[in-house]
Amino acid sequence: MRQQNYKNKRKPQLIPNIILIFFGILFLMPFFWAFATSLRLPKDSFDLPPSFFPTEWMWGNYSHIFKSFDFLQFFWNSTKITFLIVIIGTLFTTMASFAIAKLNFKGKNFIFLFIIAGLLIPFQSYAIAQFLVMNKLSLIDSHLALILPYLANPFGVFLITQNMKGIPDSYIDAAIIDGCSTFRVYWNVVLPMCVPTIIVTCFMKFIEQWNNFFAPLIYINSEEKFTLTMGMQSLKGFRSAGSLAYILAGVMISLIVPTIVYGFGQKFLTKGISLSGLKS
Repeated sequence: MRQQNYKNKRKPQLIPNIILIFFGILFLMPFFWAFATSLRLPKDSFDLPPSFFPTEWMWGNYSHIFKSFDFLQFFWNSTKITFLIVIIGTLFTTMASFAIAKLNFKGKNFIFLFIIAGLLIPFQSYAIAQFLVMNKLSLIDSHLALILPYLANPFGVFLITQNMKGIPDSYIDAAIIDGCSTFRVYWNVVLPMCVPTIIVTCFMKFIEQWNNFFAPLIYINSEEKFTLTMGMQSLKGFRSAGSLAYILAGVMISLIVPTIVYGFGQKFLTKGISLSGLKS
């Protein structure tokens, strides 16, 4: 009798699981196809009808990318710029969020609205003004031109502020009674409680900057300072030569770091977003 009841409970779960597996495979198919195509012979890139698996596994397509371009330099430039923006920007973002959420001073609501207003302004509307400022500071063709403007993170301030508003003030009062300074309250009490939300903002900022193409296109002129998105432009020549395999090999290489970052932080994403819900 118990076995029959157990089987009856399992049946309703079986169909949703099958549906989820089906859609999971469906969503992964483009990735698998791109990976398989990156290992084809160049002449097989545009074969019709296309075959899912390569006729010959050409791992040399990946080494060809590194031989043809300074791909490691592009990769390093993107990694360095992105991690500096995420680390330094997150420090500034959490400090601003703590001040708005937990400190009392005149005009903090206006400052918060002023920061959030940055979400409403597209980059294209102030790109010329920003370029003139960078030119005046002699930062054109410098990685600092890609780092400094992007340390500000209005959306991150918004998310983390909502999370910090949900932390009971009694924790902060207890820390102050124990002799903690304002910085120690921020660093040792409030910040550890916001780790999931901070990871969410770090992840979103990382993806934004890793895929940033417009800013490097405007500010960077020297090839040795190209980011990965700019370096990928160099692969367009392979398309005219009829080799989609080389292009997709470059794409697969560019996905390594985002995949590692996502694998590390994915368990915090749902929790972080739920903790950053709106607080009055």
